[in-house]
Amino acid sequence: MKRVGILIVFFMVWGSFSLCAASDSITVTDMAGRQVTVPFDPERIVCIGPGALRLIVYLKAETKVAGVEDMEKRNPGGRPYWIAHPGLHKLPRCGPGGPVSINKKPDLEALIPVRPEVIFITYMEAGLADRVQRTLAVPVVVLDYGAFATFDEVVYDALRIAGKILNRKKRADEVVDYIESLRKDLRRRTLDVPDDKKPWVYVGGIGYRGAHGIESTEQHYIPFEWVGAKNVAEEVKPSIGSHVFMDKEMLLKLNPDIIFIDSGGLRLVAEDYRKRPPYYRALNAFAKRRVYTLLPFNWYATNIGTALADAYAIGKVLYPQRFENIDPEKKADEIYTFLVGRPVYGQMKREYQAIGSPPFFLASH
Repeated sequence: MKRVGILIVFFMVWGSFSLCAASDSITVTDMAGRQVTVPFDPERIVCIGPGALRLIVYLKAETKVAGVEDMEKRNPGGRPYWIAHPGLHKLPRCGPGGPVSINKKPDLEALIPVRPEVIFITYMEAGLADRVQRTLAVPVVVLDYGAFATFDEVVYDALRIAGKILNRKKRADEVVDYIESLRKDLRRRTLDVPDDKKPWVYVGGIGYRGAHGIESTEQHYIPFEWVGAKNVAEEVKPSIGSHVFMDKEMLLKLNPDIIFIDSGGLRLVAEDYRKRPPYYRALNAFAKRRVYTLLPFNWYATNIGTALADAYAIGKVLYPQRFENIDPEKKADEIYTFLVGRPVYGQMKREYQAIGSPPFFLASH
């Protein structure tokens, strides 16, 4: 505690000096409704909480990041923004991160030596953000990524606020326009598909506080919604939030035409398939070999680029004629290149498997 106290005093002096020395500053309203005065175009920032670092990478401001959370370092796979920028891996820690740290006081002993000029943090209440800011004498800007496991347009506001501070306003607008252009393209391709021409679909293996098997699904699975797919999970009694653990007998009763499996749970599905082959053979999608894999996007908040790539792969499966000019693998790399600056699909494919392909345990039969 004594060491933390000394560090706080040092940090307050250093922070006050930095603010005084800043050539320019601006005042923004953050997403907790707070008025925050920050240095314009700071050189040292930290990103705390789900989605925060991803937004900064989307803004092409990753070179300003001075420290990263343990959670980012411990779980290097599945997040294109982390894969694309190995320099982030070498930065010092700025705290533990992860779901247990949401809306909690940051680890000051880890954060102070990093000497950030601005702290970007997601999912923190205004009162706590004010207290942290007073303690450190460093601006705390609260951002919002929206509800977990989905896509919320509030993320556009987060991009624009961070972009204004980081001298990336033009880039923020470009990112918003790009994401919207893809969502509009997906809607345009599928909007007039008659309901009776749409197969019933299901996605299993969705990550939810860990990996799960076929029964783990979403009632409001955003790639399905973007292509207007008919999700059988919406037919069950609504739960709190979107995530559902589907009863296996209910899944058999609903018997979707096509099943997608999130690759994050693919090995658990494979193990269950080997244990219970009669059950899976009773599902039409397995019997007719209409089962396909998708890349996991629900990882420390929604990886928007992966969700978009999955939507194009789903569209290619459901409506091949309407997506005949789309190669899902090339589309994934196009999306990753724009959002995170590198074509990282190849590494995602090695870690999981090809987007839109049959699962490995069926492909060999």
